[in-house]
Amino acid sequence: MFDRIFTTQIGTTLNFTSALIIIFSALGLGLLVSLVYIFANRKSGYTTNYVITLALMPAIVAVIILLVGSNVARALSLAGVFSLVRYRSEQSSPKDIAYTFFAVAAGVACGIGYIAIGLLFTIIIGAAAIVLERLRFGSRAADCDLRLKISVPEDMNVKGAFDDILTENTRSFQLQEVRSSQFGTLFELIYRLHVTPDFDQKEFLDKLRTRNGNLNISLTLYGEPKKK
Repeated sequence: MFDRIFTTQIGTTLNFTSALIIIFSALGLGLLVSLVYIFANRKSGYTTNYVITLALMPAIVAVIILLVGSNVARALSLAGVFSLVRYRSEQSSPKDIAYTFFAVAAGVACGIGYIAIGLLFTIIIGAAAIVLERLRFGSRAADCDLRLKISVPEDMNVKGAFDDILTENTRSFQLQEVRSSQFGTLFELIYRLHVTPDFDQKEFLDKLRTRNGNLNISLTLYGEPKKK
């Protein structure tokens, strides 16, 4: 009796009822994955677009698996699905990429028909993610993340403009956003910095001011509410 939950919920022929069960189950797992991500990143911050992506991705993957029939085609489709994760790799942290794979794996489980295994997998991995985040596993207690916003003139080449200063004064950094301001007369570069306890804010800001022409620079703790 117990082994029945580990058997596939669909046969070789897909019917309407089975399709609905698979899709709504995948949506449920997607919402669970997104809630785990929100809870684990409530202090460091997250983007709404990525949370919505996590919620929808398992259902999308499940539909792809459903529409693919044979085992050979399924293997080829899975290779394509996982290759799509690369779109996040250039702009996201490794943790976000792991959550993307988390959502994809849940969708694959539902798409194949192993809904119970997908739910069990989601609960176990979600609980592990929350516990590791609460324990701050692998982090240095004295380190912290900062949000840096630098204004630069519109005629300045922003690509790698501050990389040497950031490399010298931080443990790691990531350019998260480039946007125009002041009706296009200025650009704003927004970075996420990981700094050590001996980080000298004044010396760091002085180096940046000499590079951006003494325009506005703000340095805040990452995850704090943005001022409007």
